[in-house]
Formats: sequence, structure tokens, C-alpha cells
Amino acid sequence: MCQQQNDLSLSSLHSLETMNKSEISTVTQFVLLGFPGPWKIQIMLFSMILLVYILTLTGNTAIICAVRWDHRLHTPMYVLLANFSFLEIWYVTCTIPNMLVNLLSKTKTISFSGCFAQFYFFFSLGTTECFFLCVMAYDRYLAICHPLHYPSIMTGHLCVILVLLCWLIGFLGHGITIFFISQLPFCGPNIIDHFLCDVDPLITLSCAPAHIIEHVSHSVSSLIIILTILYILGSYALVLRAVLQVPSSAGRQKAFSTCGSHLVVVSLFYGTIMAMYVSPTSGNSVAMHKVITLIYSVVTPVLNPFIYSLRNRDMKFALRQVICGMKILKPS
Repeated sequence: MCQQQNDLSLSSLHSLETMNKSEISTVTQFVLLGFPGPWKIQIMLFSMILLVYILTLTGNTAIICAVRWDHRLHTPMYVLLANFSFLEIWYVTCTIPNMLVNLLSKTKTISFSGCFAQFYFFFSLGTTECFFLCVMAYDRYLAICHPLHYPSIMTGHLCVILVLLCWLIGFLGHGITIFFISQLPFCGPNIIDHFLCDVDPLITLSCAPAHIIEHVSHSVSSLIIILTILYILGSYALVLRAVLQVPSSAGRQKAFSTCGSHLVVVSLFYGTIMAMYVSPTSGNSVAMHKVITLIYSVVTPVLNPFIYSLRNRDMKFALRQVICGMKILKPS
């Protein structure tokens, strides 16, 4: 009799424990607060961000078309630039459409799976961008510091391999940590004071302590950012030294023009992501976090086409050809 009672009590405890475990992860969706404010402010932000999104898609698509259609641009530098533009299109597309919907929505919700899908693609595409900037710096280093060996080293085959490695490493770099974050228990609250699903707000909402996962996530991000920026700065330091030794002023000006545009993009992107993921951000306000994220995720991608084409004669000519071709194809 006592044995039966013990068995019953043990089974009751087991069933209660199972119920508690099943009830831990009760969050099925998150609320992204975004940019709270009056309805007029929401409409104004919607219009501005939509315009930026359209400009980003148009500018980067124009660069891809220019490189595709102009045979003079079938060189490693422009092939890398076209791939970079393709990356930028997807980088903004994983965040801006949902941001636009939330600006007009009253609920501002995103599903659990949708939130972590956005989190994964946002971090993976951002990591891929870091490696693309490294490869583009390597390409400029070879072209300026070793011009005679450049055609034999930076072949089309090597260019394809480097592009594929950027995508592969970028999408594998954060996969494990994001998976472990998604397995944390989320039992409420479910309000994220941000316009996208980012690492710090998600870990904060977890019901269980996740100091190890948080530390690993920040360590991986910091390692990728620091190593890639050091490589880029080292490459351009060698480029600068080689450029200063060029005897003709025209040659120096062309090299500075090409590398200058790359360095502007690197400065904009790395300046903001280092402020967000490398330097201590606990003292920064939530509004500052949103502004910093907005700069590197929305503003930088729309500026890149203008930066790369503004001082590049070949690209400007190819873009004019694309625009003229579109006018010809238009029905009269």
C-alpha cells in the first residue's frame, strides 16, 4: 500500500514537472516597439524609411546591372562590388519590410520563429559583409601593391572561391550561438524595445540565466569584427605606402579615388557596429542603440551605391548606359 502511494506521488511529481517544463516556453510571439510616437510621426518615419528602401534597392540593382551588362567591368573588383550590392539588397530586406509593417501596425508583433529567422539572417548577412570588405581590401592590395602579378593571382576562379567563402563563413559564424539562444525558455514578458530582433533584448527576455551564451555570442561578434577590421586597415596601410611611392600624380589620384570610396564604406559600417557590439554599451540608452543600429542597417546600404559610383568614371559611364537602356526599353 505504501509502495503504491509512493509510486503515485512520484508519478504526480513527474507529471507536474513535465507540465512546468512544457509551460516554460509560453511565448509564441514578440512585440517590437520600434519607434513609439504619435501617428503622424509613424507615417513620416514610414515614408522616409520606404524611400530609403526603394533607393537602396534601385541603387544596388543598378550596380549589379551595370557590372552584368558592361564587359569592361568584368574584372574582380567590379564582380566583388556587384556581389556586395547583392548582399546589401538582402541585408536591408531582412529588416526594413517588417519595420515598415510595424510602423503602420497597432499590435507590432512578430512570431517567435520569424523573430529568430530575422535575427539569424541579420547577423549572418552582417558577418558576410565584414568578410566581403576584407576580400575587397585584399583585391585593392594586390592591384596596387603587386600590379604585375595581379592578373595571375586574382583570377576569376579565385574570385568565385573568395565570394563563396564569404557567404559560407558568414552564414555559419553565428548559427550555433543563435540556435542555443532560440532554445532558451521565454515565459514572458515578450516586449522588445527595438525595431528588430537583436541579441541583447532577446537574452534579456529569457527566463533562465544565459551568461555563458551571452558571453560566447559577444566574444564571437567581437572576434569577427576586430580581426576583419585589423586585416582591412593593414591592407590599406600597405596600399597607402605603395600609393605614396607612385611617381605620377594622376596614378596617385586614381588609386586614392578607388581606395577612398572603400575606406568611407568601411568607416561607416565598422564605426557603428563596433560601437554596438565591441565597446561596452550598457551605459548607452535604448534610443542610442536604435540610432546606431539604424545607421549600419539602413543608412549605410543606401549610401554605398553613391559612394562607389560618385568618383569612379567607369562605373558612372556604365550606370549611364543602364539608365539609357531602360529609357529605350520603355514603351513610347
